[in-house]
Amino acid sequence: MTIKKIGSQGLEVSQIGLGCMGMSEFYGHPNDTESEKAIKRAYDRGIIFFDTSDMYGPYKNEILVGKALRDIRKKVVIATKFGIMRTDDPKVRGVNGRPEYVKSSCDGSLKRLGTDYIDLYYLHRVDPNTPIEETVGAMAELVKAGKVKYIGLSEASVSTLRRAQKEHPITALQSEYSLWTRDPEDEILRTVKELGIGFTAYSPLGRGFLTGRFKSIDDLDEDDYRRHSPRFQGENFEKNLQLADKINEIAKKRNIKPSQLALAWVINQGDFIFPIPGSTKINHIEENIEAASITLSSSELEQIDELIPKGAASGPRYPEHMMKSVNR
Repeated sequence: MTIKKIGSQGLEVSQIGLGCMGMSEFYGHPNDTESEKAIKRAYDRGIIFFDTSDMYGPYKNEILVGKALRDIRKKVVIATKFGIMRTDDPKVRGVNGRPEYVKSSCDGSLKRLGTDYIDLYYLHRVDPNTPIEETVGAMAELVKAGKVKYIGLSEASVSTLRRAQKEHPITALQSEYSLWTRDPEDEILRTVKELGIGFTAYSPLGRGFLTGRFKSIDDLDEDDYRRHSPRFQGENFEKNLQLADKINEIAKKRNIKPSQLALAWVINQGDFIFPIPGSTKINHIEENIEAASITLSSSELEQIDELIPKGAASGPRYPEHMMKSVNR
């Protein structure tokens, strides 16, 4: 596993990270014991970049990640996020980027993670009611206090990113990016490269859809979040199955898994891009790690682009009420 710099401030991470969200919520029934084993195995295989958030669980995921990494804390990079406020109603979520909330959220995350510093601290969603300069200014104070080493944003627009960068150096921008979500190609990727900001790609496997594992909505547990995702519903599901089939066909020619092809494609889009696929299964993590060594030729990339062009996915990536908070 290659270890390289993300952004321009000196932070080093593994080429592929591990997204830990699904270990606590959203994707079926979590098992903390198995998840802890998976995190430790990922580290043994060279992953040192672990991604969580205070809203996963909520709170449970940070506790899980902190416990699993406690004995090797100094050897890993923990990224967590704040800003999304949960309520008892899963459909109701607020966004808070006020300075006082920034600081209280950080203290809460430090306690749950069982550490005295956070390597990379993201604003999970941009608060439309708080100037980004105020939010990032408060995050910068956390850096000065030694509680945070580097700061990042998630799902921020180009204009927001540029304003934030003037307030304090931004190390990474996290947004969804995969063969079925290529929105960042419009402006985001060009801008982060220009500004010397790293890009962490979440859901690089299309929430598991691009692995070819799902043939029917019944393949998902009753309480799986993806049942409410537009791309997993009705006619969209059927159309997106055709995309997954195309990925499978190309992968067969290379004698690799569809998930490995999809992940290798993301990595091959630029050396400043760091995918953070999530998994609770050790064998899936092993497969993802192997994808880091797969190089796609220019002709293969052209073929993929022709068969699965930008905008090929059917349906928006989030329900309407959630789409309002992305790229803001």
